[in-house]
Amino acid sequence: MTESKSIFNAASKRRISRRSVLASAAAAGVAAGVGPNIVKALGEVPVKIGENDPFTGTYAALGNSQHEGAMLALGQINKAGGILGRKVEIIAEDNAADVGKATTKFHKLVDKDKVDFVEGSVSSAVALACEHAAALKGVLYVATGGHVDSVTGTHCSWTTFKTCSDTWMLNKALASVLLSKYGKRWYFSTPDYAWGHFLYAGMTKILKEAGGTNLGNLLMPLGTTDFTAGLIKIKEAKPDVLIVFNAGDDFVNLMKQATQFGMTEKIPFGYSLIELEPLAALPAVARTGWGVMEWWWDQPNNPHVQSFVAEYRKLYKKTPSARSWLGFATTHAIAMAANDAKTLNPIKVSHSMAGMKLPPEVALGPYQPFYRAADHQCMITEFVGQVNSKGTYPNLFTVEKEIPGATLAASPEEKGCKMTYPA
Repeated sequence: MTESKSIFNAASKRRISRRSVLASAAAAGVAAGVGPNIVKALGEVPVKIGENDPFTGTYAALGNSQHEGAMLALGQINKAGGILGRKVEIIAEDNAADVGKATTKFHKLVDKDKVDFVEGSVSSAVALACEHAAALKGVLYVATGGHVDSVTGTHCSWTTFKTCSDTWMLNKALASVLLSKYGKRWYFSTPDYAWGHFLYAGMTKILKEAGGTNLGNLLMPLGTTDFTAGLIKIKEAKPDVLIVFNAGDDFVNLMKQATQFGMTEKIPFGYSLIELEPLAALPAVARTGWGVMEWWWDQPNNPHVQSFVAEYRKLYKKTPSARSWLGFATTHAIAMAANDAKTLNPIKVSHSMAGMKLPPEVALGPYQPFYRAADHQCMITEFVGQVNSKGTYPNLFTVEKEIPGATLAASPEEKGCKMTYPA
């Protein structure tokens, strides 16, 4: 038994509840109106999309949300005729946010499962590893998460696109609020791998240019459970703001412990990326600060968002997060590019996706995201706002402003991307 999971195979070693498995099956077929008779009407040989995401470990909740969004999109794609008139399947692999596992799973998806495309990643280190594997294999890969700028910067490749933001986009969005509301003596908490390093380098550059003071950086390994010693030092430093770059379970552990030290009541907190899943895992007293969401479900004036939220809630009995939307948008983007190219040839599909705009029913936001042709980075909307400490799930965040990503992003030249295609 492997850890792979086809859309029509509920047997899996992933740590997903039976309800989640059934919901995924519904999203792939029944709930979307793709019954057996309709599937037979599509091409007999399916188009396969490999999903390389973390379903266990520190980023499990985020990976599962990406999977749920992808499965919802899959049902819609098959209902609309699939890709090139053929049924589409997703084969999902659990990489546990581990680079070695992710690389192994990528090769397994391509060599054994014969997938046509690959999507996924939450960890930036995993995204970089998958990008390298995609270039070696000549397979189109879309990084759902994994935000480091180098994916679409110095390491940019014709084989790789990225739906989530660059770290620079996130930092610029957050700094626009913090620099206007608080002092400029900042302390940082950073996970010790690519994601954290890029965020820290970018935000300290912004702080220096603003004439601020860097009081220190708590650098901890991914998967840290005890932040006590570092938090004591931060409390003693009395920063104007504590910038937390940690995510997933690391974020939850840090915020709970900071609350025990009384820090959430005395120190303003800032998050370059804040997400619904870890917020929901916190007690109310630990919910504080300003942050950036990459998508938000409460957009009352957008009927497409309302339909998406209703369908997601029906399938999964919960509210979609930004990770849900990232998985949804990425899967649709792959299908759109292949159908537009009228082929599964990765080079031609890549050309089709370069510059592609997401339609309103996929964009689900105030601005139209697009994959910038010069570096394959998606220009999505940044939702900047305040954590709602008095709210109940899912009302845990209040959006103060929406910023189009294209106004925040560094240029491909500034990022060091030199995009080339095979002859």
